[in-house]
Order: sequence, then C-alpha cells, then structure tokens
Amino acid sequence: MERPLRADAARNRQLIIDAARELFAEEGIDVTLDDVARRAGVGVGTVYRRFASKEELIDGVFQQNFADMAAAADASLANPDPWDGLVTFAEFACSRMSVNRGLKDVLNGTDEGCEQVACQRSIIEPSVERIFYRAQEAGMLRPDAVPTDLFGLIFMVGAVTEFAQPVNPTVWRRYLSVMLDGLRTEGLHRDALPLPPLSSEELHEAKQCLKDRRR
Repeated sequence: MERPLRADAARNRQLIIDAARELFAEEGIDVTLDDVARRAGVGVGTVYRRFASKEELIDGVFQQNFADMAAAADASLANPDPWDGLVTFAEFACSRMSVNRGLKDVLNGTDEGCEQVACQRSIIEPSVERIFYRAQEAGMLRPDAVPTDLFGLIFMVGAVTEFAQPVNPTVWRRYLSVMLDGLRTEGLHRDALPLPPLSSEELHEAKQCLKDRRR
C-alpha cells in the first residue's frame, strides 16, 4: 500500500501540477521541468522527486481532461439525434483545445511514456468511432467518410485555433461548421455559418503574430 505524502510534500506536488497545467495550456508541452519548477516556486529536484519524468507529469496534468472528454463522448452517444451528438462532441473537443495548447499537443502526439494518456485514449477513440458510425448509419454522413476524418477535422480546427487565437479566439467555431458541412450527406439542410470570418486586418495581424512566435 502506497504511503500518503506528508503535508509539505503533498503541497509541493499540487504546486507543481498547477504550474504545469498553466504552462502547458499557455505554451504547449515542450516546456521543460525547469520551467515548471520556476513557475511553481520550487527547486527542480523537488519536481523530480514527485515526477520521475515529464511524461509522468503530463499524465498527472491531463488525466482530468481525458476523463472529461470520455464523459462528453458518452453524453454524445446518449443524444437521441446522431448528428447533434457528433457536432456536440466535436465542439467540446475543439473548445477545450482552444484554451489549452498543451491538450492539442497531447491529442496530436504519441502516448510514449504517458501511461494514463494511453489508457484514456484507448477508451475515448472507440467511443468517438461509435459517434461517427451512428451518424453515418442514420444517413447523416457521406458514405465514403471514415472515423479518422473526424479526428483529422478536429486537429485541423486546432491548427486554425492556434493561428487565430491572438486576434479572434472564437472564430474556430465558424471553420468547424465549414468542415462538418464537408462530412454531411449531400442535400441535407445546412445551418448558417456561426460568426463572421476573419477580417483582412485580423488575418494580417495573425500572420504577424505567427511570424513573431517563430523568431
């Protein structure tokens, strides 16, 4: 049986988790454990005593995100409208990625060294496939589409989100709607696109922000 942490050790662990959660959301998972230690206000040795590797820290930070995503998938499967269930899940995943750069990195990456991420992904991916096939069997998705198209769509929206975030953090909803329309069976009703597109000024500013980040 694992011994409970002393009060100071437990406090330090939570400081590290909170700091990593903030940094991963802001900058992605490429930050170092030194960066996490500075944000947490502890020595890097303290970080390594609580987490043997960055992968173990990633597991600790994103476990709740994946649990929330699994719950969202279950709710979508319970939705009596297969198309609405698919749209609701896609919106949930994209909304989470829109405020958490690290989650996008984790979803787009491999699970190497991240046992909890791998476990949660093995639960979520079959549920997402069921969401997809349920809508397709109801005649709402084009017959030549496959579940990986939905994953690809979500990742593309993630890329748009990261690009537009500095100037228009909600415009991803418009482009998600455009991409989902591409999956719909031809001839079905399409709702009006939500939100206006990026303006010329926003597009120029977003390009400049991207250029500045790459320097």
